[in-house]
Amino acid sequence: FLGGGALFFALTPKGAIISDSNPEIINVYRCTANTPEELISLLGTFKTDKETYYQIRSWDLSKKSDIERAARILYLNRLCFNGLYRVNRKGIFNVPYGRYKNPKVCFPNELRIASRLLKSCTICCGDYKEILSIYAEKGDFIFIDPPYLPISKYSDFKRYTPNQFHESDHIELAEKVKELHKKGCHILVTHSNHPLISELYKDFKIHVFQTRRNINKNPELRKGVDVIISIPPIKNNKIGYLP
Repeated sequence: FLGGGALFFALTPKGAIISDSNPEIINVYRCTANTPEELISLLGTFKTDKETYYQIRSWDLSKKSDIERAARILYLNRLCFNGLYRVNRKGIFNVPYGRYKNPKVCFPNELRIASRLLKSCTICCGDYKEILSIYAEKGDFIFIDPPYLPISKYSDFKRYTPNQFHESDHIELAEKVKELHKKGCHILVTHSNHPLISELYKDFKIHVFQTRRNINKNPELRKGVDVIISIPPIKNNKIGYLP
């Protein structure tokens, strides 16, 4: 559930393990880590007009290199409507052009800084259950930011990959979190303030807070209520709370 990696880049942890099931997003991070100058150079050649946007959006990715695919994602993210990442059931990115004034798609300094940080990390692409079963150890801090359960008709934030994240997936995730808790991991989960989430994580501390939504045609409705679930490792004769 790495996504845009906001917390990762805020904490700048060295030696972290970062993962997402979306291969296009993971390709961006790997190219940024390994070939930042090539990525910067290619991004600098892209025009930011509407016609070019739809041309690049329609690329046949099977015929493009890793660098081209990575540059495409960064480009679309900067120019699409509200920076939204959404794909259809075929996995095709389908967000319309955002019509920004004087948009910029290449940030060389930021990409070079990100590259240095990402070089120290293990970057994985796969299902969260597989990644956690391989890497999670006692004492680890694990941040989990899954697609949120929608709390209204239009708050659908599940379409990051062709396979949506359903209610049954959230139940399975909660069980995995409980396993990590018993293993001795520190866990932080972010989610929507949905009744099912309150029920699934009722044994843990749930912080409710106001948030801002960028995606709504009515500015007055660009706000919501989310939760952060704070889970320290289980305390028993063998495992204590870690500092």
